[in-house]
Amino acid sequence: MSKPVVAIVGRPNVGKSTFFNALMGRRVAIVEDTPGVTRDRIYGETNWNGIDFAIIDTGGIEPDSDDVILSQMREQAQTAMDTANVVIFMVDGKQGITAADIEVAAMLRRTGKEVILLVNKIDTPKNLPDNFYDFYELGIGEPIPVSSANMLNLGDVLDLIVEKFPEGIQANDEEKTAVAVIGKPNVGKSSLINALLNEERVIVSDIAGTTRDSIDTPFAWEGEDYILIDTAGIRRQSRINEYVEKYSVIRAIAAIERSDVCILMIDASQGVTDQDKKIAGMAHEAGKGIIIVVNKWDLVKKETNTMSKYRKKIKSELVFMSYAPIIFISVLEKQRLYSVMDTVRMVASKRAMRIPTGQLNSLIVESTMMKQPPSDKGKRLKIYYVTQVGIKPPLFSFQINKRELMHFSYSRYLENQIRENYGFEGTSIKFVFREKGEKGI
Repeated sequence: MSKPVVAIVGRPNVGKSTFFNALMGRRVAIVEDTPGVTRDRIYGETNWNGIDFAIIDTGGIEPDSDDVILSQMREQAQTAMDTANVVIFMVDGKQGITAADIEVAAMLRRTGKEVILLVNKIDTPKNLPDNFYDFYELGIGEPIPVSSANMLNLGDVLDLIVEKFPEGIQANDEEKTAVAVIGKPNVGKSSLINALLNEERVIVSDIAGTTRDSIDTPFAWEGEDYILIDTAGIRRQSRINEYVEKYSVIRAIAAIERSDVCILMIDASQGVTDQDKKIAGMAHEAGKGIIIVVNKWDLVKKETNTMSKYRKKIKSELVFMSYAPIIFISVLEKQRLYSVMDTVRMVASKRAMRIPTGQLNSLIVESTMMKQPPSDKGKRLKIYYVTQVGIKPPLFSFQINKRELMHFSYSRYLENQIRENYGFEGTSIKFVFREKGEKGI
């Protein structure tokens, strides 16, 4: 959970995505000189002066009229208020103050959140435009001139962002395991949390999309502290018609990023859908612990080996995360609910597991003897040394002779060997390969 969150809000075409890319240090958001080009959230993580934090580029505004702009700006600003520790409010220094700027500024003032006002498109800070000082009228504080395109004042802005983070935010949250319950709308996410808590803490209905926000609930399980995060269901892009739904997706994806373990809920009556695969991919790529929970199992007609066949089908559909445990439950019938939290605890411990360097190198030597490393044009891959350099997720650094010789298939073989000997159930494991003499991880 740990990382502070920074959200960037502002009208269309003020330079939010360009500024996001500058903070990230690479081109991540789609940038185009057309209002509304950022069609969903973009979420990333960066580091400044040793402090990790997450950034949300809250795009998605597709204006048809002034009323639509204001409506979506309200939702965008509300999202920032809900999820962010610091809000960057970006305005257009060339165009000046608009009605949308004034309304969102009023919303931000009422929240008590830390807000930084950036006046973008100021390419020559020594010759500020006449309308620059008008931005003081927004009541947000001192406007800071920036240029997203030229990275003007980027370092100063980053210093200010970090300065405004709440003290101790990273240390305090590390004590609790954050568990995000994710999935399509109406698969039973809120019902599962209510059942685990044994009380009605989250609104539940059979109307898809009831949960608009990500809701955090502290929770103790057999003496250990957790935070359960109920998320809005993530729909296919073509199905996201309501403006508010778009920002529910922002909250859901942000919840994945700040979690330790994700419970991916699947509707047993529907099986694994394309959208389930996309949601699973988000959690997998983020390196989170993952548990697949098949809900509504009571609705499935049982035959011989029904569960075993269903399990095999899920693994074939989600082959990229075959490491994820699969649990079959019925929230309605309260079947196997306690096994969910037992598995969460197990997966959280696996994500934090370290393998002693000596044992790891002995395993890799033995593995290379059982299956010879690949070669190309007479040159064979050599693995000199392996060490585990990180956890959550487990990260292994291999020192080798030539990176091009490490074929994907052999990397997968080594991963399988590590898993067979040490488990790592429910978590992805990451490899980094560096040639002898290279610096880095």
